[in-house]
Amino acid sequence: MVLSTYLNSLSKTPQKLKKRMLATWTPDQELNKVRLRSGADMKRKLTWYDLVALGVGGMLGVGVFVTTGPVARKTSGPSVFISYIVAAVSALLSSLCYTEFSVDVPVAGGAFSYLRVTFGEFVGYFAGANILMEYVLSNAAVSRSFTEYLSCAFGRNDPNSWRIHVHGLMQGYNMLDFPAVALIIVLTICLCHSTKESSMLNLIMTAFHVVFFGFIIIAGFCNGKVDNLVKPGGIAPYGVRGILDGAAIVYFSYIGYDTVSTMAEEIKNPSKTLPLGIVGSVLIVSALYCLMALSLCLLLPYNMIPEGASFSAAFELMGWKWASNVVGAGASLGIVASLLVAMLGQARYLCVIGRARLVPSWFAKVHPTTGTPLNATIVLGICQASIALFTELDIVIEMISIGTLLVFYLVSNALIFRRYVILSKNPPLHTLLFLFLLSSTSFAFSFSWKFKLHWWNLGLFAGLTFFTTVIFQYFVPMVVMQRQESWLVPFMPWPATISIFLNVFLMTTLKMVAYKRFGIWTCVITIFYVLYGVHSTYHAEEILEMIVVDNVNVNSSTQQIITKVDIQLV
Repeated sequence: MVLSTYLNSLSKTPQKLKKRMLATWTPDQELNKVRLRSGADMKRKLTWYDLVALGVGGMLGVGVFVTTGPVARKTSGPSVFISYIVAAVSALLSSLCYTEFSVDVPVAGGAFSYLRVTFGEFVGYFAGANILMEYVLSNAAVSRSFTEYLSCAFGRNDPNSWRIHVHGLMQGYNMLDFPAVALIIVLTICLCHSTKESSMLNLIMTAFHVVFFGFIIIAGFCNGKVDNLVKPGGIAPYGVRGILDGAAIVYFSYIGYDTVSTMAEEIKNPSKTLPLGIVGSVLIVSALYCLMALSLCLLLPYNMIPEGASFSAAFELMGWKWASNVVGAGASLGIVASLLVAMLGQARYLCVIGRARLVPSWFAKVHPTTGTPLNATIVLGICQASIALFTELDIVIEMISIGTLLVFYLVSNALIFRRYVILSKNPPLHTLLFLFLLSSTSFAFSFSWKFKLHWWNLGLFAGLTFFTTVIFQYFVPMVVMQRQESWLVPFMPWPATISIFLNVFLMTTLKMVAYKRFGIWTCVITIFYVLYGVHSTYHAEEILEMIVVDNVNVNSSTQQIITKVDIQLV
């Protein structure tokens, strides 16, 4: 019986896809009707400093320790701090796009909700699935880095000293990491208990981590030499190309600020708190990263910086062997804070996707006592612990990057479409044509850079991007109707345009293997949507809506209701 019903439903897939793929919600529906499906509300306890701490904690992870040394040695030279500045500009522009959406649609769905109210259900689902993939894989893999740095803090030089080697398993999956699993279990229990208490724990750890960063920065500036910035080869021995290529690599140290937007349902006064939390955390982290990179290049000439454990090695060459242990302890603390924030955000993404019925509604339930999405938190914790037990970081890092950059790219496009079509009531054709031309010229510039074509190609495509934006801004009017509780990105469409350009540029720096894996993942989530998601949402949003009658029809007979449903289903 169940199978025959499902097969009958499956036979109507084309009709359902036509109705649901581009179906959008309004911000009011997201805030009220959809949110009620979780039962209890999430508790509004977070303030602006909680958000800044969550944003800083989410970004100050292992990235800066892993990328700075190799980029300085092989890609950017002493100008690696300029690479961090370029990456910071890209992250800041993307964060501005997130901020406007998060204030207008203050729900826990983040990019999933923003894209669903703008481009429709399937684009929102596609973005949400990629964000969940990025969270689960990166949290599982980075938790293994915690084991490595913690072993360094206890004086162990072998990163696998606390892991168990299993013969017979494939290379990259044969080192079992039980400390990483234990860390994920502990953090999952904390997150199930209370968001506010978890935020306070993150605030304490982040404060210690910032102090630790300050120690490295002060030590570098006090003991380093300015000559190391210009000898040998000058401040930019690899030229402008080296600086920009380095920016593409170090950019991934900034991933994590989007988690702040998923806290929107648990924030007091979102319209004022969210801009401070998102933009403020990006600015603080940008300053710390640039100073960290500069201090490393002051300590050693770029051609002497080791690619592995760069900061530890620099202190050891100074004669501060004890500092290697301090670096290990500080990095471990940073990873814990980063994981806590990421796990906090991922559960809220899954909760809101469950509200939309794109995954089973069981994931949308919020516990009435703790005010947390308990089911989503536990299931994702189990998935991460299972992956962390086996999988090395380098296997999934490229996959993580492409999914994140694509979502940032989609959010920037959505902001332009929302401003010029949805809010300004302009015909969509002109805006869609502009977005197509903008992406095309951005890809053309990026591929010209990647394949080292003549400089005039770069100038041509950069110029086309610029003039396309100028023409669009001049001919397509934008109506600004700012409400008291809203927050708008200034100087539109330029911030979103530059964000699109930079995200496209960074995506083209990734290796082909990332695109192959991403293609497989795209096929998997699309098949799931066709076989489950579209049928579930059609039932929730189309059929059930048909049998809801107005108060004036409450006394109508059951036969009248059935007749109404039958007529509308034809």
